[in-house]
Amino acid sequence: MAPRVQLEKAAWSWVETVKPEEIKQEHIELAYRINLPACKRGACRRNCKGNPNCLVGIGEQAWLGQIDENTFHNIDDPNSERRDKNTFVGLTNLGATCYVNTFLQVWFHNLELRRSLYQCHNSRAQEHSTESDYEPQSICEHLQYLFALMQNSNRKYIDPSGLVKALGLDTGQQQDAQEFSKLFLSLLEDTLSKQKNPNLQTVIQQQFCGQFSYVTVCNQCGRSSALSSRFYELELNIQGHKNLTECITEFLKEEKLDGENRYFCESCQSKQNATRRIKLHSLPPTLNLQLMRFVFDRQTGHKKKLNTFISFPEQLDMGPFLEGRSDPKCVYELSAVLIHRGISAYSGHYIAHVKDALTGDWYKFNDEEIEKMEGKKLQLGIEEDIAETVKSQSRKPKCSKGYHCSRNAYMLVYKIQGDENSDHSKTKVEVPAFLQRLVDQDNHKFEEWCTEMADMRKQSVDKGKAKHEEVKELYKLLPAEDGEQYEFIPLEWLKKWLDDSTATKEIDNSIFLCSHGKLHPDKMGEVKRVSLQAANLLYERYGGGPRLDGSSLCIECVGQRCRVLRLKNQLNEDFKEVSNLIKRSLSGEGFWVGKASLRSWRQLALDQLEEDEVETKHNNSKTNGQGPHTNNKEFGSDLSEGPEDDMKTFNEDLVCSHGGLSILESERKLVSDEVWTKLRKYFPKAPEFNQNQDPCQQCLTLEQEEKDNEAVSKMMALDQKNQLLNLFHEKNRPTLTKWPQGTDVLYIVPLFFVEEWKKFIRRPTKSSPVSNVGNTLLLCPHGGFMFTYDSLINGEAQHVALLWPNEWDVISRLFIVDQPISIHCLKQTTPNGYTTQYTTQPDLCWECRESFLFQQQRDLREYTQATIYIRKVIEDKRDAAPEVIASSSEAEEEREEHPKVDGEKDPDFSQSQDGAKRLKLSDSSTLPVTTVTKAGGIRRSTRHRKLRGEKALIVSANQTLKELKIQIMHAFSVAPFDQNLSIEGKSLTDDSATLGSLGVIPECIICLKADEPIADYAAMDDAYQVRVPEEGFKGTGLLGH
Repeated sequence: MAPRVQLEKAAWSWVETVKPEEIKQEHIELAYRINLPACKRGACRRNCKGNPNCLVGIGEQAWLGQIDENTFHNIDDPNSERRDKNTFVGLTNLGATCYVNTFLQVWFHNLELRRSLYQCHNSRAQEHSTESDYEPQSICEHLQYLFALMQNSNRKYIDPSGLVKALGLDTGQQQDAQEFSKLFLSLLEDTLSKQKNPNLQTVIQQQFCGQFSYVTVCNQCGRSSALSSRFYELELNIQGHKNLTECITEFLKEEKLDGENRYFCESCQSKQNATRRIKLHSLPPTLNLQLMRFVFDRQTGHKKKLNTFISFPEQLDMGPFLEGRSDPKCVYELSAVLIHRGISAYSGHYIAHVKDALTGDWYKFNDEEIEKMEGKKLQLGIEEDIAETVKSQSRKPKCSKGYHCSRNAYMLVYKIQGDENSDHSKTKVEVPAFLQRLVDQDNHKFEEWCTEMADMRKQSVDKGKAKHEEVKELYKLLPAEDGEQYEFIPLEWLKKWLDDSTATKEIDNSIFLCSHGKLHPDKMGEVKRVSLQAANLLYERYGGGPRLDGSSLCIECVGQRCRVLRLKNQLNEDFKEVSNLIKRSLSGEGFWVGKASLRSWRQLALDQLEEDEVETKHNNSKTNGQGPHTNNKEFGSDLSEGPEDDMKTFNEDLVCSHGGLSILESERKLVSDEVWTKLRKYFPKAPEFNQNQDPCQQCLTLEQEEKDNEAVSKMMALDQKNQLLNLFHEKNRPTLTKWPQGTDVLYIVPLFFVEEWKKFIRRPTKSSPVSNVGNTLLLCPHGGFMFTYDSLINGEAQHVALLWPNEWDVISRLFIVDQPISIHCLKQTTPNGYTTQYTTQPDLCWECRESFLFQQQRDLREYTQATIYIRKVIEDKRDAAPEVIASSSEAEEEREEHPKVDGEKDPDFSQSQDGAKRLKLSDSSTLPVTTVTKAGGIRRSTRHRKLRGEKALIVSANQTLKELKIQIMHAFSVAPFDQNLSIEGKSLTDDSATLGSLGVIPECIICLKADEPIADYAAMDDAYQVRVPEEGFKGTGLLGH
C-alpha cells in the first residue's frame, strides 16, 4: 500500500476539476477512501493508517493459529516454588543479607548443633494454637523454627526476615561476615547458657571451643609463663602465604620481644628480651578457620580485600600442631567453604559450599538457589573465575589431588573425622512434634496458596481461550465487502481489543466527529471500516457509540475542504501576480495597505480559509506573518520590518487606537486598485483606506502635544543642569572623611534620586522628570535617620549623596522635599585643644538601627546559593606574596580616575526593569562593600579577586562542614580526612556543624592545608559517604547481650 501522505493526496486529487457545488457521492467516497482495496495478510509490515480497509498488523497475529496457554496469564507456576524431593531449602536474600544466609546454612548442616537447638524448651511453640500465625520471640525460638522449616518445609526457599528483624540487622547494609559469625555464636552461647537442661548450656563450647595458651620465655633466666585462653575460631593471616599449612605455622611461630616491646620478667624483676608463641592444647569437633582476607589499609584508612590464592586440603591433620600429646583424633575433614565474590571489602556477594553430613554430597548455597555438585566433589567453579580489576593478578596455581585453591574463600570449616564403626555423627536429626506441628501449619498455608494460584491460572486460561475463539470468529467477519453496509470502529480500540493485557472498554467515536456531528474526513487514519455484522456483535458485547455508518460521511466538510484546496491553488497564482503588480509604478487611485500585512498576506489568507474548520490538518501552519514566505524579498526593499508578530487580521496594522488611519507613513504602502481587489477577495472584512483618506486627527493632535512637551523637558533639563552643574559632573564634591572648610553642615539625599535626576538631564525626551527627593527612603518608620557618621565613612555612604548648602537651596526650590536630612559638625574648645562632634537631623533611631544590624547578622546565617572561596595553602610558599589573577576589566578599574557618570557598566550595579539603578545586594546585606568613594571622587573596586590556587564554591548556610569537604575533594582532589580548614585563623573541625554556625559567610575565604595525599582518589567518594564512620553491628541485637 502507498504511504499515508500519497493516499491522502489521492483522496483529494479530484478537487482540481470539481467545484464545491458540483460534489457528488462518488467524490465523498473518494475523500473518505471507502473503495481503497483491503490489504492482505503478509503484504504489510505494519498497519496502513491511511487505508480504512487495512485490517492487517493491528494485533491479530497473536490470535490466529495455535496459541500457548501460558500467553493467557502472567502467573508463574506455583509448583516452581515447591521444594523438589531430596533437596535442601534456600533462604531469601532480603537485600544485602547473603552473609547471614551462608552462615545459617553452615550451622543448619551442623547436626549436633541442630539437634541441641531442637531440644531447647519452648513453651510458646508448644502451647501455640494453629488458628493464628506463630511468632517466635527469642533467638533460640527463631533459630528452632527456621531450622525446622529448612528441614521439612514444602517451600523451595524460606524467608528469614523474622530472625533478621529480631537481630536488628539493616537488610540494605552489607556487614562484615566474620564479625557476624563471632557475635552470633557469642549471643547463642549466652542464650543457651540460660537453659535448664545442663547438656544444652555448653553446646557451643562443645562444638566450637578449643584451648590454647600464650607462652612467654625470658631469655635471661629461662622462666616460662603461660596464659591459657579459649578460642572459637583461629584467625589466620594469609598475606605472603600459599597454603593453609603455612598460615597455621605462622600463627604458631615464635615471636621475639625486644627493644620497646620487651617483657617484664617476674623472676628478674626487670624488662628482658623474651620469646612468645601460641601452643595449641585441644581442638573442637568443628574447627573454624578464618582466613583474614579483609585487612585494614593504613594508607587509605579503610578495609581492603586480599585476593591471594590459598591452597587447602580436604583432609587436615592437626596432630603436628598440638603440644605434648599425640591424639589420634586430630584428622579433620573439610565440611564447608565460605566464599566472598567481589574485589571490595565493602561490597560483593557471599555464598557457601557445604558438605551434607549424611550423604557426603557437596552443595552450593546461593541464597534461594541451591546446586548439587557432581561426583560428591567440591567444585568452586565460577567463584574463582570472576574478572578482577586488580592489575597484578596472580594466576591460579595448580592444586594436587585432595587439595583446593581459592582467592575468595574467607572461612574454612573442618569437622573431626569420626570412627567408621560409629554412626553417631550420621544419626538423622528428627524435628520435634511441637515444631513439626508449626511446619505443617506453614505447609498447609503454602498448599492453599498453590491451589489459589492454580485456580487463578486456570481462570485466566479459560478466559483467554474464550477470547481466542471470539477473536477468531469476529476477525473473519471484520472486512466489509463491496456493496454491503459498513460502520467505522476506532483503530486504537481494535488494537486494545486484540491486546489481552489491557481491559477492553466500550467503543468511543465521539472524538472523530466534525462540527456537523458526522465523521470528520481528516480522522480517516484513526478509524477502520468494518462490516455491519461485525459492528453489531462488537457493540452488543462492549457497547459504546455514537455509531458511524455510511450516512455519517459529511458532505459539508468535504465541500468546505474542496473550497479551501481550490482557493489554496488559486492563492499561489494570486500571490505571484500581486508580487509583480506592486513593483509597478502606481497610476490612478490607490489604497493604503500595511507593510506588515503585505508581507504576510498569503499566510493570513490561509488562516482565513481554514478558521471555519473545527479540526484541520493544517492547524500547525504558522500565523502572524511567519509562513514560508515571510522574508520574501519580491515586495521590494521599501517594505521595512513591521510589527506583524501579533497581527491576526489583514490591514489591522494600519488602524490606530482611535479606529482611524495611522499617522505613521513609513509603516504603510500605497497599492493599485487591481492589487486591492485581489486582496479584498481574501479579506472582505479588512479595514479599507483609499489614498485620499486623512490620517487620524486625534493622533496628529497627540503627536504635536508630545513634541511640545519634549521642548519643555529640554528647557527644564538645561535649567536644572546649569543650576547644579558641579553635582552633574561630580566636581568639587564634599566628603565625610575630610570635613570641608567653611561650612558646618552638609545635606544628604538618596543616591537613587541623584542617579534618576542625571538620567533625566542626559535624555530629557526619553526619561521622566524627577519631582520628589524621596528622603523617606533613608528614614525608619519612626522618622529617625538610619545611618551614623561612623557607618557612613565605613562604607554605607554608597547609599547617599552629599550636597553643599547652596546646592540644597536649589534642590529645595526645584523639587518637592519630603524631609530634609543634614549632618552637622560641632567643634568645641577644651583645655587639651578642641573636639569635633557630628550629629544628624533628624536624630538617629537606635531601635531601628539595632534591628537593621540584627537582620544583617541573621541574613549571614540563612543564605542560600552563596559564593565562598577556598584558598589552598602550600606550606613552603606561605610567606610568599599571593599572586593575584586580575581580569583586564578589573585592572582598568584600578586605573580609572573618573567613573562613568551613569554607572551603566559598573559591575557592582545592575539596571532594573523600571530603569532604576540598584545595588546588586540588598540593603540589608552586610557582604563586603564593593564600592568605596574616596575624597578625590575616585571609585575603586574592592571586589574579591581570585588568587592562584583558589577556587570559588557555591554553598548554603544549612549545609554541613562534611558536605563542604566533599565539594572541596572534587575541586582540589584532597580527601576529606586530609583537609585542614580554617577561617581567619580559626580551625573548622566539627563535620556535623552547619556552615552558618561555624561563621562561614558569603564571599569569605577558607584556607585549605592538605596533609600528604593518598594514591587512590577513585574510591574516596564512596568511602567517605558510605563508610565514615563505620558503624558495624552497633545498635543491633548482636551487641545487646
